[in-house]
Amino acid sequence: QIHFMLLFSRQGKLRLQRWYTSLPDKDKRRISREIIQLVLARHHRTSSFVDWKDLKLVYKRYASLYFCCAIEEQDNELLTLELVHRYVELLDRYFGNVCELDIIFNFEKAYFILDEFIIGGEVQETSKKSAVKAIEDSDMLQETVEEYMNKPAF
Repeated sequence: QIHFMLLFSRQGKLRLQRWYTSLPDKDKRRISREIIQLVLARHHRTSSFVDWKDLKLVYKRYASLYFCCAIEEQDNELLTLELVHRYVELLDRYFGNVCELDIIFNFEKAYFILDEFIIGGEVQETSKKSAVKAIEDSDMLQETVEEYMNKPAF
């Protein structure tokens, strides 16, 4: 089970966070700062797995963004790395070669894609095709609603 997922830049700016365990906001901020500092301080040739408190951190850097998940000690790190990669593939498929600016300016879409893929810390949809279709359907619905709202009422 994933406890949380953080996306942050090489400069240490948090771009996306999804928590699957309930914690006070103050603790979330402290944990985020601590993990960002820990991951950024590591040499790029070291392992992508870090024991942290009673959890394991699994992270991977794609371009200027780090994707970091906290999992249980007994969970499979390689499977978690594969989940991170699948999320990046979904983002790429939606945005077309996703970059940090896509996440910044379309964070609601990035959250939607994540929530279509992982719910409650568990993988819900393994099919890229199904996840992308749900996202495209949502976009279509949003466009339809916007068109409807922009039409005159008379």
